[in-house]
Formats: sequence, structure tokens, C-alpha cells
Amino acid sequence: VQLQASGGGLVQAGESLRLSCEASERARGRNGMAWFRQAPGKEREFVAAVRRFTSAPYYADSVKGRFTISRDNAKNMMFLQMNSLKPEDTAVYYCAAGDPIISTIRSSNGYSLWGQGTQVTVSS
Repeated sequence: VQLQASGGGLVQAGESLRLSCEASERARGRNGMAWFRQAPGKEREFVAAVRRFTSAPYYADSVKGRFTISRDNAKNMMFLQMNSLKPEDTAVYYCAAGDPIISTIRSSNGYSLWGQGTQVTVSS
């Protein structure tokens, strides 16, 4: 397994969760790491991304101001702090790693390594 995501669970609206993603040796050197999510019956969508050297974050408009992505290169970890969760945040969350360019950093095409996903369920 190249990437191992964890931290999902069942919470109520307004609560918080912190997702973690541990990268394998193969994934560690990748420039970009990201979170995507997929709700039942919907396509996988971009959530947030962070680049290795600049640490500049990218967010989907739907999570901006509520989610924070971070990366600990020394520990080969990536995190997604999710606050003020909403029922529409319910999905399987996937971590991904790759070498995206600016035009693909929000696209799944920019990432070649994927984790197995962790379920996040937000009840109203």
C-alpha cells in the first residue's frame, strides 16, 4: 500500500475530524499530495492539495475556510483538519500523491498513487 488513510468516522454536523495519510517510501518524494472525496453516486472530487517544497495549499471552494491541509515531510505524513463539518461532506476520502503541474493539481490526473480511502459520515 503506497498511501494509508485513516481518521474517518461518524460525526454530527458542526463537529470536527482529522484525517491522516501515511506515505510509503515510494510516495514520499512526490511533489504533490492531495485529498479527494467521493460520495455515493457522484464522481470523485478534489478537496485539497499541498506541494512538497512550497507547502502552498489549494482548496476546493466548498471546503475553503473549514478544512486545512498540512504535510509533515519528516514524518511522511499528510493531514486534513476538517472543521464545521456538513452532511454534504459525507464521502469516502482518498489521499493521493504525485507530481502534478499547476494545471492538474486539482485533477485526479495529476496523481499516480492512491490510498484505500476512509469513510467520513456527517449526520444532520
